[in-house]
Amino acid sequence: MTQGPVLVVVDHHEGALTPSSTEVLTAARTLAAGAAVAAVWLGEHGPGEAARAELGRFGVTTVHVPELAGLAPQLAAVATEAVAAVVAATSPQAVLLVSTYAGKEIAAGLAVMLGTGAVVDADRVERRGDGVAAGKTVLGASWATVCAVTGPLPVVALRPAAVDAEPAPVAGEAEVVGVPVAFTARARAVAVVERTEYPATGQVPLAEAQTVVVGGRGTGGDFTAVEELAELLGGAVGATRDVTDEGWREHSAQVGQTGVTVAPRLYIGVGVSGAVHHTVGMRAAQTVVAVNTDPEAPIFELADFGVVGAAEDVLPQAIETIRTHKRA
Repeated sequence: MTQGPVLVVVDHHEGALTPSSTEVLTAARTLAAGAAVAAVWLGEHGPGEAARAELGRFGVTTVHVPELAGLAPQLAAVATEAVAAVVAATSPQAVLLVSTYAGKEIAAGLAVMLGTGAVVDADRVERRGDGVAAGKTVLGASWATVCAVTGPLPVVALRPAAVDAEPAPVAGEAEVVGVPVAFTARARAVAVVERTEYPATGQVPLAEAQTVVVGGRGTGGDFTAVEELAELLGGAVGATRDVTDEGWREHSAQVGQTGVTVAPRLYIGVGVSGAVHHTVGMRAAQTVVAVNTDPEAPIFELADFGVVGAAEDVLPQAIETIRTHKRA
C-alpha cells in the first residue's frame, strides 16, 4: 500500500463541518499512522476561515476543493466524479466518508469507477496486515463482521456517532488546493433547477445525536413528553414504524430497518415493543433505557435499564428529576 494521505470526504452545512465529519477525521488520523490526512470539500465555494481552522484542528493538512464548473455537488454523479478527480491527483491509501445517504452513493459510485470495493455503515476502520478492514454489524445486528477491501483502494463510509471525535494533539493549518475536474456527459446530464431550504428545527440530526428518545405505539401518538425529555437531554426524537405508519410522526423520524440507523450513547425507548425491524436500527446504542407497560416486551432483553409503566406516568417523573438535578 502506498503512503499517500488518508482522504476524507467531509460533510458541511452552512460552511461549518458536521459533527460526523470530525468523527471520521478522528478515525482517519488513527488509520493514517503518521501519514497525512487530507480532506475533500464539495461545494460551490471552498471552506471559510473558521472551517479551515476546524479542519486543521482535526489534523487535516490539505483541503482539496474540486472545481465544479457550476454543477451541483448534491448530485451523486457530480460528487462522485469530483472525488475521483481528487483521488487521481493525490493517490490516497484509503478514502473515508460519512455513511449518510449521500456518502453511501459516493462510496458506491467511487468503487465502481475505480474498480475497487466499498464498505458502508461501518462502525470502525483499522489496519489489518497490509490492508484496511472495516467492522460492521449485519443480519439484523446479530453478527459483528470484519470486512477487508481487496481492491486497489479501500473506500469506507463510517456511521455517524461510531467514533468519538477528538482533535489532533497539535492543531495545524490546512492548505486549500483547487482540483480541476473533467466531468463526463453523464454528470452534466442533470441540473438542479430549484432548491427549497426547509426551516431548521433546532434539533440535533437524528443519525448524529448522542441521545435519542424514541416513541412507539405505546405513546398513543402523544409525543409531548418525549419531545420535552429529548430537549432536556440535548437529544433527538425518533419513532417506530408503527408510529410513522399511523401518521403520528414524519417518516424521516423512523428508526429501524427501513429508516434511520442510530448509535447514540443513550437510547430511551418509550412505549416501544422492540420488534426486530426497529431494533436493527438501534442495537449499536451504548446504553438502552426502556419504558413499557408490558414486562414481556422484547425491548427489555436489550435494555440496560427498564421501567415497567405507562409513559404518561414515568416520563413526567423523569423530566422533573432531571430538571431538579440540573438546577442543583
